[in-house]
Amino acid sequence: MEKYNQFNHLKIHSQYSICEGAAKINDLAEFCKKNKVPSIGISDTSNLCGALEFSENLSKYGTQPIIGTQINFKYAGELGLIPLIAKTEKGYKFIVELSSKSYLDSDNLSLPHCKIEDLLKIGKDIIVLTGSVNGLIGKLFDKGKYNEIEEIYKSLNKIFINNFYIEIQRHNDENEKNFENFNLNKSEELDIPIIATNEVFYIDKNMHEAHDALTCIGNKTYVSEKNRIKYSNQHYFKSDEEMKKLFSDLPEALENNYNIIFKCNFRPVYSKPVLPNISSDKGGNADEILIKDSQEGLKEKFYNNFKISQKKLEMDEKFLMYKKRLDHELEIIIQMKYSSYFLIVSDYIKWAKSKNIPVGPGRGSGAGSLVAWCLSITDVDPIKFNLIFERFLNPDRISMPDFDIDFCEEKRDLVFEYLTKKYKDSVAHIITFGKLKARMVIRDVGRVLGLPYGFVDSISKMIPFDPSRPQSLIECINNEPRLIKLIKDDTRVKKLTDLSLKLEGLNRNFATHAAGVVIADKKLTDTVPLYKDNSANLLLPSTQFDMYSAENAGLIKFDFLGLKTLTVINKTEKLVKKKEEKFSVNKIDYEDQKVFDLLSSGYTVGLFQLESAGMREALMQMKPNHLEDIIALVALYRPGPMANIPTYNDCKHGKQKPDYLHPMLEEILKPTYGVIIYQEQVMQIAQKLSGFTAGEADILRRAMGKKKRAELEKQKLRFIDGALKNGIQKDVAASIFLKIEPFAEYGFNKSHAAAYAIIAYQTAFLKTYYPNEFFSASMTMDISNQNKLAEFYEELKRMKTNIARPDINKCFADFRADKDIFYYALGGIKNVGFEAVSNIVKERLKNGEFKSINDFINRVNPKDINKLQLEGMVKAGSFDKINENRQAIFNSIPNIILKSKNIFENKATNQIDLFGSNNVNDTEIIEKINDWEFEERLKREFESIGFFISDHPLNQFKEIFDDYNIVNFNDFNNEKNKNETNIAGTILKIQEKKTQKGNSYGIIKLTDLSSVFELFIFSDLLELNREILNEGNSLILTVIKNVIDENNRFKRINVRKIASLKNLFNKPISNIEIFIKDQKSINKIEKILSKNGNTEVKIKINDDRNKYIINLKNKRFVDRKSLNLLKNQGISTNIF
Repeated sequence: MEKYNQFNHLKIHSQYSICEGAAKINDLAEFCKKNKVPSIGISDTSNLCGALEFSENLSKYGTQPIIGTQINFKYAGELGLIPLIAKTEKGYKFIVELSSKSYLDSDNLSLPHCKIEDLLKIGKDIIVLTGSVNGLIGKLFDKGKYNEIEEIYKSLNKIFINNFYIEIQRHNDENEKNFENFNLNKSEELDIPIIATNEVFYIDKNMHEAHDALTCIGNKTYVSEKNRIKYSNQHYFKSDEEMKKLFSDLPEALENNYNIIFKCNFRPVYSKPVLPNISSDKGGNADEILIKDSQEGLKEKFYNNFKISQKKLEMDEKFLMYKKRLDHELEIIIQMKYSSYFLIVSDYIKWAKSKNIPVGPGRGSGAGSLVAWCLSITDVDPIKFNLIFERFLNPDRISMPDFDIDFCEEKRDLVFEYLTKKYKDSVAHIITFGKLKARMVIRDVGRVLGLPYGFVDSISKMIPFDPSRPQSLIECINNEPRLIKLIKDDTRVKKLTDLSLKLEGLNRNFATHAAGVVIADKKLTDTVPLYKDNSANLLLPSTQFDMYSAENAGLIKFDFLGLKTLTVINKTEKLVKKKEEKFSVNKIDYEDQKVFDLLSSGYTVGLFQLESAGMREALMQMKPNHLEDIIALVALYRPGPMANIPTYNDCKHGKQKPDYLHPMLEEILKPTYGVIIYQEQVMQIAQKLSGFTAGEADILRRAMGKKKRAELEKQKLRFIDGALKNGIQKDVAASIFLKIEPFAEYGFNKSHAAAYAIIAYQTAFLKTYYPNEFFSASMTMDISNQNKLAEFYEELKRMKTNIARPDINKCFADFRADKDIFYYALGGIKNVGFEAVSNIVKERLKNGEFKSINDFINRVNPKDINKLQLEGMVKAGSFDKINENRQAIFNSIPNIILKSKNIFENKATNQIDLFGSNNVNDTEIIEKINDWEFEERLKREFESIGFFISDHPLNQFKEIFDDYNIVNFNDFNNEKNKNETNIAGTILKIQEKKTQKGNSYGIIKLTDLSSVFELFIFSDLLELNREILNEGNSLILTVIKNVIDENNRFKRINVRKIASLKNLFNKPISNIEIFIKDQKSINKIEKILSKNGNTEVKIKINDDRNKYIINLKNKRFVDRKSLNLLKNQGISTNIF
């Protein structure tokens, strides 16, 4: 019996106690396994997020999980935590209901909470504890509300007979000892049992300092602050001996702790998927409804797509083939009890389409279902594209699939609104958690330690942010020499990284998986606890369980993804309909050669899935001429399969003979020129050669993908055995298996590729025939993404589009095209609010163009012109047509805002301005000052627009281009015989990343006078040139072209040297001759060359009568800027 006389830690705070708990569930499980802990209890603050994960992880190591939580309750004017523990399944449901209620019934003015009456209604099946000195009772005690405490103690003791305990804790926290004495007296006075507990925030005692920083992160305070929540260093997972010694004077408290586990006989467990059951006014069960709707849908598709009337269907061979496939799919769907799932998805998609909400043609393996096509879930005909249903659903599949549906980003909330009305309390989003990842933890810990922002920012920027290849903080440190040196040399950085390493990976905040939705067959709180962020204004609550726990609890996830491209297509279609009323993107020709010509040219900026530099190169080599090529490219353009693009292209263009592996496989591999591209092809090969069923073929495909050796050997024997039965020799079958294995590993899902290729083609069609409308929609959708706008702007320039620069009197809030002019959006300027500038444009359209700055001030509401907004508009040149002196207007912005407010207030009170503000000239408002110089003007423009629109910074350096043999990037890229040159470019954006080996490299986006392009620079050059690698800087780069194969395909351009153009331009000159026609010009020269320097100056005067040569005694400072100034004065020079 000795093992049951062990102390039970009932108050564990896992990572789900946000910015409070630092005991990760996985670490707890390992700790319990190692130390043979018989039972522990979770008691996260204000949630049950970790309940299922905790239950499963602890129980598999033989530790009894006790499920509890701490919920805020309101009582006697105070809000505070009361710990609750589930005794039974019914008790667990009670605390799930209370935890959900605390969020769903609260507003955003107070913490999530319940009323104390909600707790008193329950009465049994749960254990109630009084909590710590920081809980509800502790707060009442701190305020001296002793009578209220006695009253609630009596009520709880009466209702929760033998299940209400007064907690005694000994952490040496502030006021804890006085609270203990009070509670011991109340226990004796009211005959309420006491229980010993320990509030565990972390496992190891060495975590105390890091945990202190964590609480500061959560409470937005600093470690150095005196008036903040501070815990003692006793909140670690103490041993049994430590706890017994600590409470040796209170044997009753220990005894009650030992015995509490015998009262708890429930833990949440994993559940098989529970599909919601559809009820329908049509009558019949879900299976019957699915059969009926699918068959009717198929007939409708045949009439709309193939123009075959219902009377002729039963005689049509094509229809009978489709009908056979439909019946096969229906049989599997019904067998797997998936009918309701299909009907639910079909219902909300049909609703969305009926409300003109754009829905994607399909996504993922679900696009391979004919039933889905018939029910309008997808728009992809799976038979036309040779897609396999079993890739989505088959009886041998272990995990249940789901439909990922793309919706128009702007209208997705309308679908959520529909779901809320239809399914009420049975639908919710899925919670996610923001984590203290490598860069974030450095920033947060640096802040609470009180380190200067700039200092912490510089350190955090040494940590690469690459979601595709995330690195842990220790990996980032080990791969960054600068950071290693800082840690060694600076004790502040050492402390910062030490604490950050301990906190990395903990949850920082709640968030919502906006795309993920669960729909249950009953009230959701019967299955999972719910959460709601009232400040986020979301239509639906969220599950407290994350995606994995929600699925493990038996909930089925539906994905409602927002796809921006659908919104772009929809907006473009609306614009086109203004001039072509009957236009519909759903009725376009998918075999239009003009569209394929555009794709083959590589000019694919703005096209879905096809606009990366590598994809453009691949398209130019492929020269696609039908949709299957686009499907193939979408599938191939990924690491691994990308190596097969040249083979595909060579076979397509007759340069290479396709290898079909075996004559029986020609039909399967012919569409892709012998290259295995799709997972479906691997499945078809297994079916054709070895007689696999579609379900068995899917298992083979998955086994190859996961590289499980034992399963692969088993599948290989099955494959060879089946091939032998089909008359294929054993060695041939084994050889084919070995050849298809690597393809299966990275083969792509054709269903997904086909659906996305359709969207890609639609964007290409719109760009080909309606470029202005397409770019208006595309740029408006990316109005706040200035890097993207820069790409679009360069593409418009390439297309010779007449672009109107930002102009307060011509442009609009969004991007628009009118006849032959494309108007840049005022809303695309940084810091310019879309709504505010829309109001300014409305005023202009209503009452005419603004004639002056004063006219602008008099007519615009001051609410629509704050300081940042006006600065952005001025820097972008929006007022150039009214007053082209940007600096004068910029410096006068405070006056403009003040004047605008005065005018508005006078109008509001019907007062007359005695000084006649309406008649004030601009000269009285605008400062008298010279405009910014060329370089400064463009720098400011770059700040507000993100690229250069009125001029280009390289223009100031053009005169030295010949000196350094500088050429345009495009000319060099397209010139086959030139492998090395100098190019010039201005940096638009720079990203620093790490290779898999941890070496740094940079991706620089540059603009020259002809295009925007990207170059990679590797670690040595990156380290050497950090000081000049800043956005807006102009560079000269020596580049080398490496061609991978003899056909000049897949060029790689490497950077060999980098230098600052400004430094070169401003580099002092050794000797100069200056030519003037009269002595009067000497005064001009004297002003320009006033500084002493290192340049020998010779002045040659050649007037009508005499010639003079003057050698200046003192050397002068002469640079390129000086030369320009001399040139502007009409003075010619010669450098030698």
